[in-house]
Amino acid sequence: MIRKGCRRLEAMRWSSAFIPTLRDAPADAEAASHKLLVRGGFIRQLHSGHYSLLPLGLRVHKKIERIVREEMDAIGGQEFLLPAMHPASLWKQSGRWDLMGEEMFRLQDRSGVDLALGMTHEEIFSDIATALNSYKELPQIWYQIQTKFRDEPRPKSGLLRVREFAMKDSYSFDLDEAGLDQAFQAHHDAYVKIFERLDLNAMAVQASSGSMGGSASVEFMVPSPAGEDDVLHCVSCGYRANVERGTSRLADVVDSPGPDKPERFPTPGIRSIAALEEFDGGAAAEHQIKTMVMFMDDEMTLALLRGDHQLNVQKLQDHSAAVNIRPAEATEVASALGASPGSLGAVGVKSLRVVADLALRGRTNMTTGANEDDWHFRGVSLEEDIDVDEWADLREVQAGEACLDCGEPLEVIRCIEAGHIFKLGRKYADAMGISVLDAAGRSQTPTMGSYGIGIGRAVAAVAESHNDDAGLIWPVAVAPYQILITVLDIEDDESMEVASQLEISLHQAGFDVLVDDRKARPGVKFADAELIGIPYRVTVGVRGLANNEVEFTPRASGETKMVDPKSLLETIIEEITPAS
Repeated sequence: MIRKGCRRLEAMRWSSAFIPTLRDAPADAEAASHKLLVRGGFIRQLHSGHYSLLPLGLRVHKKIERIVREEMDAIGGQEFLLPAMHPASLWKQSGRWDLMGEEMFRLQDRSGVDLALGMTHEEIFSDIATALNSYKELPQIWYQIQTKFRDEPRPKSGLLRVREFAMKDSYSFDLDEAGLDQAFQAHHDAYVKIFERLDLNAMAVQASSGSMGGSASVEFMVPSPAGEDDVLHCVSCGYRANVERGTSRLADVVDSPGPDKPERFPTPGIRSIAALEEFDGGAAAEHQIKTMVMFMDDEMTLALLRGDHQLNVQKLQDHSAAVNIRPAEATEVASALGASPGSLGAVGVKSLRVVADLALRGRTNMTTGANEDDWHFRGVSLEEDIDVDEWADLREVQAGEACLDCGEPLEVIRCIEAGHIFKLGRKYADAMGISVLDAAGRSQTPTMGSYGIGIGRAVAAVAESHNDDAGLIWPVAVAPYQILITVLDIEDDESMEVASQLEISLHQAGFDVLVDDRKARPGVKFADAELIGIPYRVTVGVRGLANNEVEFTPRASGETKMVDPKSLLETIIEEITPAS
């Protein structure tokens, strides 16, 4: 049910509202949320990656903010508002000035001082936390809802991937790991409640911590074809992980006996795993070694995988802790190894770092490039013939592979990342010089957590999850208005009088009400009503009033029933109660 007394309730006439609905979506719009939020008059693009929230969009945005605030306050969060422009000195102190790369908007003031537009606020909250002195002041949970800026290389899908957006970011400060565990779980539970209230089917999944660092992270993922993340999911046991973190159980591969040492053989024109499979004297992909040449920061590195496996770049970056990672150019490869891609290998390579995927451990009689075009080696043993510096999980899991926990096939689900929580540990506290005295008077470094939800992305995620061919279907909790009163004939005095009376009674009962009093054809009004997705429509018409009835239509079902205006409120309450 709608809560009275906790917010300002509003009624609005469509004739005086700014709701610029459009018949057609932008030509570049692919995601359903992008199309419908623009067509419904919720957002407008200013330039690439930057959107204006129009009145309807801002109302949804504020209602999501309110839900987030309520759940953050419920776990003891204290709200701040920090600057969006940051001195470079704090980011340099944490070591992330270079780590953030081109995604950070950088500028200088008139004195030539380096500044940045905040991508996130770990450094700034940590700087404030240097004011903490004693363990008695811990734990602390601090949060804000603030604008963030990220120079995305390819903004897309409306509010799903932008360069300027509002985010709730919160931070916990605890004396020890037990306290961090409690703060992490409290945020996890709060996020579950937030997404339930937003009517989003958000899955908690194991995730990579990426540039944030720390010991653990969990993402909240909403299944959607508009998403950009792939999640591994086991229907049988419930295992879930981002592909950047997930792994699977591989079937055993038996290596047949081969030469006692690597045997060089000609492979004219062979430049791919698939071609070598078909080549007479070649090998099946699972018996080949794929050699990827990568630069991790400025260090050329060979990443080795089984021939039928794909490299997950984030896994390699997480393992190496490299700031920047990229594939080597063909000219760089040729200069270092003397061959083209497709003829590369690590046999005899001493001068480069070699990182091998765990699936190659113990393998023998493998086939790999000989670092000379048109030649390969067979009979290669990973343990004896290649100097592997490090073993790591590098491969990207594919759909159908066996779940690591129960052995059942995994499915891969495309998702929107709606929230992310991190155990940061003492990385930032150490770097920023945060310390408190413990009960024995000894100086201790607190441990931290970081927790984020993108508000605009949540708007888009709800829109992605709640729509049909006619338009949006907002959940009651976040709808710009809960009830739309559509007057079919505004020239009819009785219709307008009944609409006004209903508007007042519904408003007094705690509902946000929009009255469509435009001079427009009923078909236009009905189409617009479905497009903007108000949960409940009440239609006032001359024919219905002749029988002392109005139409009541839930947007989700589209099933209309005739209701006595005097019992409308009771009907709406009965309809809305299960959804609240």
